[in-house]
Amino acid sequence: MIIAGPLLFILLFAGIILVLSGLKVIDQYERGIVLTLGSYSYTLPPGLHVVVPVFQRLIKVDIRITTSDIPQQEVITKDNVPVGINAVVYFQVVKPEVAVLQIQDFTYAVTQYAQTALRDVIGGVELDSLLIERQTIAEEIKKIVDSETTSWGVDVTAIKIQDIELPADMKRAMAKQAEAERERRATIIRSQGELAASENLQKAMAFMSTSGAISLRTLQTIEATTANPANTVVFALPIEIIEGLKKLGGK
Repeated sequence: MIIAGPLLFILLFAGIILVLSGLKVIDQYERGIVLTLGSYSYTLPPGLHVVVPVFQRLIKVDIRITTSDIPQQEVITKDNVPVGINAVVYFQVVKPEVAVLQIQDFTYAVTQYAQTALRDVIGGVELDSLLIERQTIAEEIKKIVDSETTSWGVDVTAIKIQDIELPADMKRAMAKQAEAERERRATIIRSQGELAASENLQKAMAFMSTSGAISLRTLQTIEATTANPANTVVFALPIEIIEGLKKLGGK
């Protein structure tokens, strides 16, 4: 009886510990995969659950959207330009049991497949298209990756191309091209301004000739220049008057 008391207490304490170890809490953003003796049994929703210790094992899977970086890598475009590209993959587990049972590491698998698809797609486009249609190319990569990962229980929500690093000589060439384009636009703007100014001057001269204002302006100029006796004033006759004088002299 003396030995039975402590032994019973130990067994009772061990039983309580065993029961408590079987209590599992699954958060709202998780799902629980239960394996019984190594075989898949069922998937647990969020809440408090009891898992039989020793015989059953619980694997928690996060079903929130996960981001995974595609490290920068050098890719040769269709027009043989080497570019450094890095991107980000956004994906979400939609079938936890499939993602756990069929893929050893679904995060690593999605990242590697997206990296391969990125190299394939970028290799089929030219540099100009890559720079201009970045979003369209990213959508094409997403479709390729999503079509494969659907059977893995994973849904790829988006793929974003972050940086496109060009070779140094290509950057210099593009900078010169951009500078030449800015100069061309500036020249066009200046020429348009000069044309508009010349048209306005022509209209002003025509108006002053018909209204007699040009004579008034001539008198104002003479008055302003003769205020100082040291000034020498030279008058230029219009070509029409000179031609008329020539005709009179010929007669």
